[in-house]
Amino acid sequence: MSQIILGKNQYGKAENRVVRIYRDKPRHEIRDINVSTCLRGDFAAAHLAGDQSDVLPTDTQKQTAYAYAKEKGIGSVEDYGLALARHFVHDVAPVQAARIEIEEYAWERAVVGGTEHDHTWIRKGQEVRTAAVTVDGSGEYVVGGLKDLVILKSTGSEFAGFLTDPYTVLEPTHDRVMATSLVAQWRFTSTAVDWETVYGQVKAALVEQFAVVQSLALQQTLFQMGRAVLENHPDIAEVRLSAPNKHHFVYDLSPFGLENNNEVFNADDRPYGLIQATVTRDDAPPAGPAWDVQQGWLA
Repeated sequence: MSQIILGKNQYGKAENRVVRIYRDKPRHEIRDINVSTCLRGDFAAAHLAGDQSDVLPTDTQKQTAYAYAKEKGIGSVEDYGLALARHFVHDVAPVQAARIEIEEYAWERAVVGGTEHDHTWIRKGQEVRTAAVTVDGSGEYVVGGLKDLVILKSTGSEFAGFLTDPYTVLEPTHDRVMATSLVAQWRFTSTAVDWETVYGQVKAALVEQFAVVQSLALQQTLFQMGRAVLENHPDIAEVRLSAPNKHHFVYDLSPFGLENNNEVFNADDRPYGLIQATVTRDDAPPAGPAWDVQQGWLA
């Protein structure tokens, strides 16, 4: 008979909401993040015998995240994540690998009397910046990214020439609205990166390609977006993109005697097509554990 054994396991503290205010000058600064920590190693005794002697409590991980916001600061989410991961791996003996996943929420200064206010902000909601940092015995891995970037163009998109079968009712189109809520992640080959500058450049490249490509399919657009990032950033090995197709259907106004020339639409939130692609270099170095996510890792 087969034996029952312990498989892959990990543990951590998920979704610590950390807000760091810099108050050393009259003009304050803010960084607002959601950070999840995850530790990996030989924790079999905890599972098999309830022995916690090698287990650093998840509460301690939480306290470290807040303490490091003060001690190390949050200059960029990637550097903050690297500092946390290095600490857990190098300073906590039983920990063989650490995974830090971060979401950053942007704020912009409130304008009062025509001038930016020194200590008041309004939530800036274009997208959520993300970072995932993994440190283990094989090296250090950083994945930058963004999610919830809602983007739409009113023309410059087609969908025709597709495969049909007896159940196909979709009509081809050469002029449609294309919209999505983009998730993009890019894997770095180095940690010697100007994280803030690169983030801005990658986002700009993604938006530009979405806008300028005469799209025959969302798949084509995603590839061009990924290619543009890799062409301009030699320290990025691959880009992973996920794009739900936020359908906009031309609404039938004929019952009211009105002509609708792609002007009035029904924005339908579900069901939706989900298009995903990885764009990579053919000589990209191995990803190692870079994509071993914390939540859902065991799936």
